[in-house]
Amino acid sequence: MATLPVISAPQDFNTEDLYIDLRPLLGSALHLKCEGFNFAGSVKLKAAAAMVAQAEESGLLTEDSVLVESSSGNLGVALSMIAANAGYRFLCVTDARCNQSTRRLMEAMGTEVYSVNRPDAEGGFLGARLEYVRDLCASDPRYVWLNQYTNAHNWIAHHRTTAPAIAEQFPDLDVLFVGAGTTGTLMGCARYFRESGRPVTVVAVDTVGSVTFGGAPRTRLIPGLGAGVRPQLLDASYVDDVVMVPEPETVRACRRLASAGFLFGGSTGTVVAGAQRWLAAHRPGAEVTAVAISPDLGERYLDTVYRNSWVQAVYGVAAFAEEDSALDGLPLAEFPAR
Repeated sequence: MATLPVISAPQDFNTEDLYIDLRPLLGSALHLKCEGFNFAGSVKLKAAAAMVAQAEESGLLTEDSVLVESSSGNLGVALSMIAANAGYRFLCVTDARCNQSTRRLMEAMGTEVYSVNRPDAEGGFLGARLEYVRDLCASDPRYVWLNQYTNAHNWIAHHRTTAPAIAEQFPDLDVLFVGAGTTGTLMGCARYFRESGRPVTVVAVDTVGSVTFGGAPRTRLIPGLGAGVRPQLLDASYVDDVVMVPEPETVRACRRLASAGFLFGGSTGTVVAGAQRWLAAHRPGAEVTAVAISPDLGERYLDTVYRNSWVQAVYGVAAFAEEDSALDGLPLAEFPAR
């Protein structure tokens, strides 16, 4: 019988070896690595813990410091958890796309949450958040900005943990699908497999409207993946291919997973949708060992992705799967909120 861990800090617990075989549900040879089963509820715990530890070791972060970070949600929750446990003050700078449940969760752990309400003309909401953080740090030396967008420990965390865990579980891995936000997870995994010499195809999954891989900026309403400013951590030479996913496909993928009892977040829905699209185009009918990284769970999306009235208002009926639109024989506008 396996021995359960005894921990003294919430960041000490994280599950590395949980995978879901999605073939029975999707018909695609795809395994989903679940990164949301920790106290932060997402893959961002790894980056948060690594960046805080490095800041402490270097002397940058002291008991008088005030942590500040720009986040659309998941990293903010992870840092809120670590800051609460360590006794640091923390200010999370976010924007209107941050789910209300995520904001309340951060505030419950003592985090101060500031939301920018106007996008930057060129960098969108991310650009506006970054400008606010820069101005704040320039005005008061107590503020310590870990800067997930440039901090190498963002990707180093995944180079040391996520990628080796996948390599050990799947020694014959052919394709790895990784969502692109700050690109920390993507760069850590891509660098690891390139350095290992194993012939693994690393496919980045991004959302339509993100500028990360040169696409035109567009309004994005599901937080997590995508960026209005090209991430400085990104080195595209390590990426073998990119697939862009429109948000309605994200919604359909999330709901399809939920129909089988797997409640995942918007970032996971995007990665799964992108993996399906890429496999259908490049490996149709082939025997392939493919893994997709699931960054998050779905509870924080109950008022958006899983709420019929929100989905219909934002994307229209086309965003629903056929089985959803026929539910109870009722028009979507008459569905009770789920």
